[in-house]
Amino acid sequence: MELAYIPSPSTGVVHLGPVPLRGYAFCIIIGVFVAVWLGNRRWIARGGRAGTVADIAVWAVPFGLVGGRLYHVITDYELYFGEGRNWVNAFKIWEGGLGIWGAVALGAVGAWIGCRRRGIPLPAWADALAPGLAVAQAIGRWGNWFNQELYGKPTDLPWALKIDADPAIGRVAGTYHPTFLYESLWCLLIAGLVIWADRRFTLGHGRAFALYVASYTVGRFWFEYLRVDDAHHVLGLRLNGWTSIVVFVGAVIYMIVSAKRVPGRETVVEPPLDGDSSLEDSSPEKKKV
Repeated sequence: MELAYIPSPSTGVVHLGPVPLRGYAFCIIIGVFVAVWLGNRRWIARGGRAGTVADIAVWAVPFGLVGGRLYHVITDYELYFGEGRNWVNAFKIWEGGLGIWGAVALGAVGAWIGCRRRGIPLPAWADALAPGLAVAQAIGRWGNWFNQELYGKPTDLPWALKIDADPAIGRVAGTYHPTFLYESLWCLLIAGLVIWADRRFTLGHGRAFALYVASYTVGRFWFEYLRVDDAHHVLGLRLNGWTSIVVFVGAVIYMIVSAKRVPGRETVVEPPLDGDSSLEDSSPEKKKV
């Protein structure tokens, strides 16, 4: 007998007149705003100028969305191409389907372009944004709750997620592990860890961002084990599981090598504007981030 469970929304969209408000898109948008807000505070504390994080995010966010969607479509191409499939659905990002690996990879390209235009080191900007990205992921995962997707194995735990049947996509009613909630809570813990470690060890030159990446992959590996949605497997392990392992190793190596080559934190993260000397005296060593 089911004594308790987490209910799923009956619909993932609410119509405000003719305008559809989709829960998935709403969560993504809120996450972006929170990431930029927190990143801006951390950037200023490091000696940067207010508004710089948002200016670079204008480049990073669109690239990240495209990268996230591309990764999802490429790794789950059978959902959009082939017999009985409509390839146009590959563009319907509001229905869910963003791969974090593609989002971070292509988003980094956009951020690099924005940083280059401003004469800012990308690693410093990434360090400022790292905890905000984790919080944004925590918020964005609730979009999966609205869409009733990416849940885990069946369970009768009190915090199980109740899923409604949908024969059109082969969804079976039942109670499952709420992997969206697990990942959301994990990302909040990561945000706290990065902020603490950044203050405790004065992380710089991209090491705070690398810590965020390494920490996320640890949790993601476990979440992939719990998930029951279709996925490609390599040597018995889900593709995203292998990706987590590779990215984790890369992030750890970067932290070790970077700490030896450029210890400490950047003393100047943003060049002053002509006639503006206010940033020249801003030392991140004097501020708590």
